[in-house]
Amino acid sequence: MKSASRTQLAIIVLIAALSLAGSYVLFFYAQSSGGFVTTNHGEFVAPPTTVQQLGWNIEGSGSSSPTRWWLWIVASRCDEVCRGTIKNMRALHILLNKEAGRVRRGFTGPGQEALTAWLSDYPGLIQVGLMDRASVADGIYIVDPNGNLVLFYPLDTDPKPVLEDLKKLLKMSQIG
Repeated sequence: MKSASRTQLAIIVLIAALSLAGSYVLFFYAQSSGGFVTTNHGEFVAPPTTVQQLGWNIEGSGSSSPTRWWLWIVASRCDEVCRGTIKNMRALHILLNKEAGRVRRGFTGPGQEALTAWLSDYPGLIQVGLMDRASVADGIYIVDPNGNLVLFYPLDTDPKPVLEDLKKLLKMSQIG
């Protein structure tokens, strides 16, 4: 009877050891072969940055903290690429359907006072002022409701990858 119990114990320990060893081998093999990839299209913002660090000022609200997700466009000059991006982000916002209420669109650009007439063609586009403009590159940012800059895209990015990433974030998010 003792030998049967020892055999069963040895089999259980062997199975556990093989499972653990197999998981380590798989982990290190996948890590060294580039098997770990992300499915997002944008670049993660590195180093982690918040809108509070940048000195966000949401025009007309007196607030500096977002309470929803944001599609934030930053441009040092508003040429055809910038205007096309603003137009695409409006269309992207419409394509969010029922999730559109969870997302706001913001714009930071040069001489925003001069652009006010042009921007009035885009209702819902909110002008965002910055204290620290030099630390932010031109592009499209996805900002979470906690104020963290999450993903970055160049200004000339096709809107479809941005939409896919934003839908994924909204699906997984429990906030905003």
